[in-house]
Amino acid sequence: MPAPFSPSLTGTSLEGHVVMVTGAASGIGRECTQWLSERGAHVALMDRDESALAALRDKVAVSGGDVLPAPADVTDQAAVVAAVDDMVRRWGGVHGLLNCAGITGTTGIRSHEVELQDFENVMRVNLHGAFVVGSAVIPTMLQQGYGRVVHIASISGKEGNPGMAAYSTSKAALIGLVKVQGKEYAEDGITVNAISPAVVQTPMVAQLPPQQVDYMTSRIPMRRCCTLFEVAEMAGWILSPAASFTTGFTFDLSGGRATY
Repeated sequence: MPAPFSPSLTGTSLEGHVVMVTGAASGIGRECTQWLSERGAHVALMDRDESALAALRDKVAVSGGDVLPAPADVTDQAAVVAAVDDMVRRWGGVHGLLNCAGITGTTGIRSHEVELQDFENVMRVNLHGAFVVGSAVIPTMLQQGYGRVVHIASISGKEGNPGMAAYSTSKAALIGLVKVQGKEYAEDGITVNAISPAVVQTPMVAQLPPQQVDYMTSRIPMRRCCTLFEVAEMAGWILSPAASFTTGFTFDLSGGRATY
């Protein structure tokens, strides 16, 4: 039976919280996993890369962290539900979801040049996957009367990046989903929010054409990339009990590029 909401779940402490992180094997997901573990959270690690998850588990274990690898594709509903069931059995509930899983697809070309299959694949991972993992954790959160859902969106979902039709569209749709679900669960103790980074130096960004990265960075008033630690710090606060009166919102993490 899921653990009921406790009044002790207050402030910014994440000690003893149970959080699922998707896309945990690299980039933002990996950084946030380590950040959460260092602060006493129990973390279920979801990713398709089993070997990378095992390596991350071993690294976290060295410092005494408690993690549970959950090898799965976020678009595989049965596998995602099974992973959530495993974490609930192990830790008694689920307090948070941090959805970092995402792909860019083909970039650097105009929309009419994008293959339909590529467009659909990006939408499947970035949007459908977010819907699947959110739908898997929310029933337990409803029983608890408490939950925090955070999706990693993108500044491209607000503004649209030329040469990134599929990615920008998927992130815009994700922001729309967050607005809907934030309202739907506002009276249930569950918040649903997103983070909208500009350019974060991750393996995914490193694979983009240099001209694409130059274009995105040139639009940031701070004239630098966001760091992985900065993403983890913001995500950690939104996942905490302290972030109790904001839902359906997309938090800016763009170095001043988005001021709305």
